[in-house]
Amino acid sequence: MPFIKTEFPGLFIFEPVVHNDSRGYFFESYSEKICQAEGININFVQDNQARSVYGVIRGLHFQQDPHAQTKFIRALQGSILDVVVDIRKGSPTYGKHLSIELSAENKRQLLIPQGFAHGYSVLSETAEVFYKCDAFYNKASEGGISLHDASLGIDWRIPSHDQIISDKDLLYPDFNNHKGNFIFKN
Repeated sequence: MPFIKTEFPGLFIFEPVVHNDSRGYFFESYSEKICQAEGININFVQDNQARSVYGVIRGLHFQQDPHAQTKFIRALQGSILDVVVDIRKGSPTYGKHLSIELSAENKRQLLIPQGFAHGYSVLSETAEVFYKCDAFYNKASEGGISLHDASLGIDWRIPSHDQIISDKDLLYPDFNNHKGNFIFKN
């Protein structure tokens, strides 16, 4: 199956079946049928796309309930280090993070359930990122965690002198002081 379970409940790596031949390649980047066969029933309502240059780090972002978002993310061009932090109180992986390289070359995708803070760093000269969401963006419910919180131990794989971070992302609190309102539902 193309969905690979992680140690984080509900967090899956998606490795699509890629058909290569002399003309190039073809793959299904999303199929409701494949998701449902894996017991994943999500109604995506919004697609987002971003382009960034090397050294950009975006995150760690989340939206509070009841506007929380499930995301299905991939790199259309270039390479990113995608990072998620479980912020669901009561989860067996609460406070842990997962890092995975997503690239146009490896075609991997990450299915991120509600209750995770999310961010990524751009490892290539440029990267285009595309992700589906199951809830609309809601500015009033924005939240975040400091991407440099030492207690999380995240290696963004970008030297500090090359990091490009928004002013907003630099103001987020550390993990122990974040305002996430998520409770793990087994």
